[in-house]
Formats: sequence, C-alpha cells, structure tokens
Amino acid sequence: MSTLEIDQDLLEPVSACCTATSLVVELADGATLVTPLWWYPPLLAATHEQRNVIELSPFGVHWPHLDEDLSIEGMLKGRKYPGAKPPAEAAE
Repeated sequence: MSTLEIDQDLLEPVSACCTATSLVVELADGATLVTPLWWYPPLLAATHEQRNVIELSPFGVHWPHLDEDLSIEGMLKGRKYPGAKPPAEAAE
C-alpha cells in the first residue's frame, strides 16, 4: 500500500508540453509536474514537432507519432526508462 493517497480524479492531466529539456504536465488539481526529458530517451530523441503532438488520457500522456505513453503515476514515482542516463553521463 502506498503512503501517498491522492484522489485519482485530481491526477488527470489537463495540459502537457515538452520544452527542450523537460516534460511539463499540469494536473486537474492545479499542480504542475516537471520531469527531465532524459528520463524518456524516445522523447529526447524526437523532434520538437513530434514531442508536442500530445494526447491526454485520464491517467497519462500519449505521443501518437512516437507510439509512446507515460502514466502520471509513473512520473510521480520517478520512474524513468531503464538505462536512461543524464546528458553529462551519456557524453562520457
């Protein structure tokens, strides 16, 4: 059982966009969730246009051109792709 108890309706994304370095998701409760793009190599490798064609679902974010899905729960728990490395580490 999780110690974090949140009304699932409040976790619904109402908007999302990608900057050059981050995924920014606004939730129904007004909170803004920001995660680094390097957590998600397919998004990091995508073009700006591909990253910003986004569909929202009650539980996450979908990129139709990339066939990529991320859950709000996973973002909140800090889940990143296995083997994802920060840019400084990846350059070594």
